[in-house]
Amino acid sequence: GRAMTRRTLLAALAGVALVVLSGPVSTRARENANDLDKMTYLKFNRPVTLPGVQLGAGTYLFELPDPMGAYDVVRGSSQYRGTVYFTAFTRIVERPRDLKSGQPISFGEARPNAPLPIRTWWPTCDSMGREFIW
Repeated sequence: GRAMTRRTLLAALAGVALVVLSGPVSTRARENANDLDKMTYLKFNRPVTLPGVQLGAGTYLFELPDPMGAYDVVRGSSQYRGTVYFTAFTRIVERPRDLKSGQPISFGEARPNAPLPIRTWWPTCDSMGREFIW
């Protein structure tokens, strides 16, 4: 009954926390003096989702395509920009104090074995993140 549901929920949350803590993402920021676009390479070792799109394991480029005119628009594309998978408005949010400064992504909850939804992208060395609108 209720105890089983509570245990199932706790197990699912622990699984999500374990996946997040086990490092499904590694990052490499662009080395360039012009950092207005916040370009960040993100490597996922398992599938993830953004609103309306699923990304398989691999390396992707996240950036602000128009940092002067549309500071809240994020584009997600293949590593070398050959394919654009996602371009959308986001909410600009402040980095929580307890979030590690080097953590580039915050994930939402997912069912076991389901792709993790990316909740927020935190550009390297930036106190402001871009929360995806689901």
